[in-house]
Amino acid sequence: MAEDAGTVGTRALDERRTPQRPPEDPAQLRAEIERTRRELGDTVAALAEKTDVKARAKDKVSGIRHNASEKRTQLMGKARASSPDGASSAAVRVRATAQENPTPAAAAAAFVGGLLIGRLIKRR
Repeated sequence: MAEDAGTVGTRALDERRTPQRPPEDPAQLRAEIERTRRELGDTVAALAEKTDVKARAKDKVSGIRHNASEKRTQLMGKARASSPDGASSAAVRVRATAQENPTPAAAAAAFVGGLLIGRLIKRR
């Protein structure tokens, strides 16, 4: 069975538990203590980073916002490139058509309004 990357194997624990003779040289002993302190500090920092849910959530939200902003910028650029005055010219055309033929435009508006009101009443 494979072990989780963040866990310590039982063999490693057994090796740590077996009593080793401490070095007789005080300088070696100090160096080993300092190395152990650094390893312990690194382990504590890694565990603190993994358990800091708030910071991880903020990082995730920040990344999503950044991606959404980039996508929005790309889509807006494509829309502007494909029809720089498309929406405004379409509105002008609809207005001109409605002014030329007011009766069919009014009938269409009344029909759409009736559909919307009917759906709103049906939901209640």
